[in-house]
Amino acid sequence: MLLRNIDLNLLVVLDALLTEKHVTRTGVRLHLSQPAISHSLNKLRVLLDDPLLIRQGNEVVLSALAQNLQAPLKALLGQIETLLGQSIDFVPADSQRTFRVAMSDYGAAIVLPKLVVQLREQAPDTSLVVIQDSRLGMLEQIEQGKIDLAIGVFPTMPVDICSEVLFEETFTCLLNRRSLPDNGVLDLDSYLARPHLLVSMDGNTQGEVDNVLRTQGLQRRVVVNVPHWGTAPGIIADTDLILTVATRTLDTLSFGDSLVALPPPMTVAPFNYVQVWHQRFSEDPAHRWLRDLVRQVSAPSAP
Repeated sequence: MLLRNIDLNLLVVLDALLTEKHVTRTGVRLHLSQPAISHSLNKLRVLLDDPLLIRQGNEVVLSALAQNLQAPLKALLGQIETLLGQSIDFVPADSQRTFRVAMSDYGAAIVLPKLVVQLREQAPDTSLVVIQDSRLGMLEQIEQGKIDLAIGVFPTMPVDICSEVLFEETFTCLLNRRSLPDNGVLDLDSYLARPHLLVSMDGNTQGEVDNVLRTQGLQRRVVVNVPHWGTAPGIIADTDLILTVATRTLDTLSFGDSLVALPPPMTVAPFNYVQVWHQRFSEDPAHRWLRDLVRQVSAPSAP
């Protein structure tokens, strides 16, 4: 294959096709018509002598070659963007870029409303795609170039992943007011004797609180495990369950007078809420602008 036969625009289309696995969605992402994307796909199939996208039943999957191309192609395009970005400024008001960000519903409640406001004001022609995944899944998508940013709690990360602390978070216990002990105090014995609700996106029954208890030779009894922060207060409202929740969620979650918020009866170290990205995008002007915006709207005092 001769390098002069390769159109850089085709590589951009190929990258989007391998991510979306759908001609129409690729067209929407790139602001191109479906026939234009189909034509580019046919050219790529001839150029690479490979089907790239294969229909299997009701879904479309990547060919073996397409799977092998996906990560290197993301890296290559990122390097090209970085190279051009050194001499071409990113102008938010003129950009039509699509940003893809992963976060939990907790992150969506804390970050997303203010982020969308700023995007609409500063870069109204950009698009934002928000997905939800486990911590491991988010990091995998960052490494594969499928998303620009992941926002959450990541105790460990691969060496090629960069991170920035957005804020420090603490824990608060939420429980039915009527279920408190007569003295109105939630001590450690009462905490461990009660059943608990845990929020875990991947169904893991061991969270940060459980890790702290384990170091003291203690264990709580988790009887309900749900993937969403937003549903948790409603679930425990009329029960004897305790929800140990990230404190800033109490500013956005709706719960009535029947619930009371108390500090945990044991010392739980604060944790960092961070944004992470692949190092290949560190110098990309558009990416830097997005990270700056996320940092600004995540600050506790952000308007």
